[in-house]
Formats: sequence, structure tokens, C-alpha cells
Amino acid sequence: MTGLSAGLPSSHPGQFYVNQPAIMPTPESTRPARILLVEDEAKTRASIREGFLLEGWTVTEAADGDEAAALLTAGGHDLCVIDRMLPGRDGIELVRQLRACGDATPVLMLTARGTLQDRVQGLDGGADDYLSKPFAFSELIARCRALLRRSDRNPPRVLRCGDLQLDTRARVAVRAGREIVLTPREVDLLEYLMLNQGRTVSREMLEREIWKQPRRLTSLDNVIDVQVMRLRKKVDLSNEDSLIHTERGVGYRLGESGP
Repeated sequence: MTGLSAGLPSSHPGQFYVNQPAIMPTPESTRPARILLVEDEAKTRASIREGFLLEGWTVTEAADGDEAAALLTAGGHDLCVIDRMLPGRDGIELVRQLRACGDATPVLMLTARGTLQDRVQGLDGGADDYLSKPFAFSELIARCRALLRRSDRNPPRVLRCGDLQLDTRARVAVRAGREIVLTPREVDLLEYLMLNQGRTVSREMLEREIWKQPRRLTSLDNVIDVQVMRLRKKVDLSNEDSLIHTERGVGYRLGESGP
């Protein structure tokens, strides 16, 4: 939903934010926080994403409730920032689904509906915090940091896709009982694909999130293709169903079956 004003980075001039003093990052963890951002308004989502990336956080995005539901099922997030009013399932339904599965991942709900009753409904629905639009981006960051501090981001978090499992703390991948020996870059790549399983991940996304190149000054497409090819050879043996699929001309997708 639109209707924000004040606080996001100024690379989107005239949008809905004004610059405010930056809050310096704090070392809540030895690895970047993984944020699920669910917002249907594209410009708002892009601006929030940019701000989160400047904090050094890893961001997975969804533009509607159904897409978000699949990502919540996959798990592996440290914090979910969810807009209340979404196409498909709304934010409260998503949070209830998350809690019904026993998932205690912190949730910050964003909304243009800021009445007391709305806030009570959001919190009673399972959200940990509730921020009304318009808001200052510095406040959004501060609230996210507070939720990340409260949660314990150190216990093992196991991502699953079929018979493939990845322990993101031990950084160990196992498929059908066999351990897969991976390089650090391959672990990062596999984790990102698993966090986005079922979705096509473009080379631009991998370049930005894994290779930490926010702007494509020099294309890394060939490097990415080689890394994915090596990862696929380790994950998908000849006698096993393929989990890593190439979406020709776009990127890659991890899932139990082809499109």
C-alpha cells in the first residue's frame, strides 16, 4: 500500500521520504540479517529494500500474499516486514499462518490503517510490532533492529527442498543422507536459491545479493553461470531428480520439478 512519507534513502527523489540522520549499524550477529519484505507497491518496496541493503541485510521480496505464503513456508528468515493490505492473502492472514506452524520469527506489520483497533487486531493476530504509514525510515530501521535483538538468530536454521537440507548455521548441505561438500560461495548461492525456492532468481539478483554488486558496471553473468553449474553438479547427481533448473534467458529456479 502507498501513503508513506518521510525517511527513506533519497535515491528516489520526490517519492515519499526525506533524509534523516542515519543510525549506525550494530553487530547483532556474525552474519547479515535475512529479511522477508512483503509489500505490493513496487516503488515503496524498492525504496525499503534499498534501505535494508544499506544496513547490510539480505532481503527476499514478495509482492502479494500468495507469493509471501510460499516464502514463509520455506522459512529461514530472521525478520518479516509485512504490509497489512495485500493482494490475495492479507498481512494478518499471513502472520496467523506463520504462528499456526509454530514459527516464532519476528513480524513487523506496516499499514496505512493506523487506528487503535487496527493496531490491536494486528498485534492480536501475531505481529510483534506495528508501524503506521507514513513513517520515518529511521524509525522503521530502529524497530527492525529492536526485533532482531530480541530474537535469537544463532540456533541452527534448516532449509528444506525435497530430500535436500541446508543447515544455515553449520553451513552443511545434505541430500538423501549424503553430505555435499560445498565452497563458501556455493553455500551462499544454495541458501539464496532455497530461500527463494519455487521462484525464478535472475542473474541480476544473484549479482546483487551474493556477489554484492548493486550496480552492473561489469556483467558477472558468465561467472554466475559457472558457479551455478558447479553447484548443480554437486546437488543433482545423475541418479537424482533435478532440483536446480535453468530458466533460459532469465536465471535459475530451485524446486522439486520443472515449470
